[in-house]
Formats: sequence, structure tokens, C-alpha cells
Amino acid sequence: MPYTLRSLIATTLLALSFSNALAQGYEATIRKNLSERIPQIPKIEEITRTPLAGIYELRLSTNEIYYSDAEGNFLIQGNLIDTKSKRNLTEERETKLSAIDFNTLPLKDAITFVHGNGKRKLAVFEDPNCGYCKRFERDLAKVDNVTVYLFLMPVLGPGSVEKSRNVWCAKDPAAAWTNLMQKDIPPAAAQCNTAAIDRNLDFGRKYKITGTPTLVAQDGTRVPGAINSAQVEKLLADATK
Repeated sequence: MPYTLRSLIATTLLALSFSNALAQGYEATIRKNLSERIPQIPKIEEITRTPLAGIYELRLSTNEIYYSDAEGNFLIQGNLIDTKSKRNLTEERETKLSAIDFNTLPLKDAITFVHGNGKRKLAVFEDPNCGYCKRFERDLAKVDNVTVYLFLMPVLGPGSVEKSRNVWCAKDPAAAWTNLMQKDIPPAAAQCNTAAIDRNLDFGRKYKITGTPTLVAQDGTRVPGAINSAQVEKLLADATK
């Protein structure tokens, strides 16, 4: 191998090694300074470079995104916009981080509704005492050709736990849920094994599902909060592109 080529390879490797060392140094400095200066900040899970020179993305344990300089002297909360491509880089990262692989959903713990041909798929986490969930359910009833997997997630107190149990243990859970959410007819008292509801709550904690309703589309896109039927249609269409 010619000397000049060996030199070029060695120089490149040295530059990469130096760059990695610098990056590790920045990461350690940011972690140290922020933990000392803002001890209440959630754990920093990941630090990565951004397209903006000297600015680093911090992914917290809460999946929140912050930005910092290389020494942690400044902490930025807000959206990083690429004006050339007109892309909200922060929003894109948050969407990616909040995504849930549809294949990981424990569908056996869900109540299944099939509308029309059921070709499209949607998972929903809901609390029976959630007013927004009731509004969402009435809009969802207008959406055809979709299979909906409802995960009972009683997070609003003992009343929610009781209603969830009565729905899950009903002879026809799907009908009991529809009557409750769309007609305000409470389910009759019932008893059975409700381990599935406990697993739903565990799943919610694992994936930081903190509010209801929360929707998960077939492509993993997560949508927190109630959306109308037109928005559901768009979500389903985007998920199957």
C-alpha cells in the first residue's frame, strides 16, 4: 500500500476517533452540568447532534425533547424548524419517539369491534368515565371499514375501575361498552378475571400513555386526545400509505 494512502487512512481514523472523543466529552459535560444545576430535570436518556452547529438534542426519560449547547450552559425548550425544507424537526422526533409498534399490542386484552370490512386497524386506550372518550366514541361510530381494538384503561379513580370491570365481564363486552359510551347506559354489575385490565394499565405505564383517549394507528403513530371522524379517517389513510 502506498505510503500516502496509508497516511490518508490513518489520518481519517484519527479524525474520527478525535470526533468521537469530543462527542463523548460534550455528552459527559452536558449531563454533569445539567444534573448539578437543575437536579429536578428528568433523566437524560440520549444526547445527539442536531443539524444546528453547537446545539445538541436531549431526549429525557419522559420522551420530552430539549436542546443544549456543548457545555450545558443553556437549555432550550421549543421547536427546531428546518426553514429550507419547512420541517419541524422536533415534532418529527417526538412522533417517532412516541410511536408504538402495533405488533407489540396485546390484542387478546382488548375488546374488538369490526366496522364494515374491518381492513384498517386502530387501537384505542380509554377510560369509561372520560368525557372526551365518550365524544370520541360517537365520532368513531361514523368511521367504516375498520377494526378497533379497545383497551380498557381505568385511570380516573375507583368508579372507572368498577365500570371497566363490569364492561369486561359482561356477556357481550362490545355491546356493554357501546351502550355506556354512546347511550349513557351503565353496564350491569359483573365479576370475572380482570387481569387483562391490569395488564393494560401496565402497558400504559411502560409506554407512558398518560391520558385517554390515546389512539395507536397501524403504522405505530400515536395520537393523544379525542379527534373527530375526519381526523380518524386521515390517520387511518396515512397509516396504510
